[in-house]
Amino acid sequence: MSELSITPYFPFMRAKITGQSVCGDRPDSALIHVSPDLRFRPLCHACGRPAVTVHSKGHLRLIRDLDMAGAQVWLQVAYRKVWCEACGRAKVEYLSFANASQRVTHRLARYVYELCRFMTVKDVAAHLDLDPKTVKAIDKTFLQEDFGRTGCEGLRVLAIDEIALRKGHHYMTVIMDYLTGRIVWMGEGRSKETLDGFFAEMTDTQKAAIEAVAMDMWEPYINRIRHYCPDAKIVFDFFHVVQAFGRVIDKVRRDEYLKASAEDRKVLKGSRYLLLKNEENLTENQESRLQAVLGLNATLSTLYVLKDQLKVIYYYSDRERVKAALDDWCHMAKQIDHASVKTFVNRLRFFEYGILNHADYPIGTSELEGANNKIKVIKRRAYGYHDSHYFALKVKQAFAA
Repeated sequence: MSELSITPYFPFMRAKITGQSVCGDRPDSALIHVSPDLRFRPLCHACGRPAVTVHSKGHLRLIRDLDMAGAQVWLQVAYRKVWCEACGRAKVEYLSFANASQRVTHRLARYVYELCRFMTVKDVAAHLDLDPKTVKAIDKTFLQEDFGRTGCEGLRVLAIDEIALRKGHHYMTVIMDYLTGRIVWMGEGRSKETLDGFFAEMTDTQKAAIEAVAMDMWEPYINRIRHYCPDAKIVFDFFHVVQAFGRVIDKVRRDEYLKASAEDRKVLKGSRYLLLKNEENLTENQESRLQAVLGLNATLSTLYVLKDQLKVIYYYSDRERVKAALDDWCHMAKQIDHASVKTFVNRLRFFEYGILNHADYPIGTSELEGANNKIKVIKRRAYGYHDSHYFALKVKQAFAA
């Protein structure tokens, strides 16, 4: 008598293997027959309590299991409905290897979840011959268990920025633990109400523990930080300040181009990125073109110098030196008679506390900007996410500390 048995491959509690066959007319599929182990008293799948009596028998269900030797494995499960006194109604009996509402085993679901860490839902579905909706539902269920709760313990320094979810000014706010690089929270939008959702998940003690927050000069964010964490230092990111001044340079460049003669326009045309690019990144040809632009227009030449001087402000770690450098910069910028420059100087003065705070907390959203690039890759890999909550869970998984 042969002692070969497939039973060890199906170590299911409270159930036994009663047979095997080919699944229908598909030789690449195996059908494993599973029946309740009558040595055990059936349990209610809803509450887990022992059932009073068996309500009905003879129910069959097909459940997909892990593939074996290149063949799809299906379990034909004979299960019972039991009467549960605690629930007060008939319930499907508890199965140790699958949920009552799912048509895949726990171990196949776990395998799907692990694959989804590195593959798209579409690719996993094609690989396992499953419905993409089933794959997404499995992945989202596990993600919710692992990353659904906002971990606010130990937060001291935050970075806040937004990422475009799709075209048309649809954004998600991203909050990072600056000290660990972990994405703590993501919420749709970039309004005050968006951050209200984040702080609603924090205790008063956790809010009080926040020491500093790096962000750009976006007033809804500023408003909420001041409201929930009044003692936290708001630090305006160097990159966003310089980027904002870059937009001012471009406005002035366009106006100077319109005022220039036809001959001078040939020199100024196409100079936008020359003026915004860092000097060390210029090619030899670009550098000669830039010098021609700066030699032709004194206003643009002054703005170019101011752009570099603006960066220097962030190099100091002494508040007094930062204050003196900022005063000098604003004084020089005011000499330029252009509405956009004056508006920028007034805005810088209004938000100067966030620049001075950089001396105490030399932080910014550059770490988060790098994270945003990785987030964009996650989004592109799936050709975008229509489910923003699922997208947020995938991002939190990718940045788990």
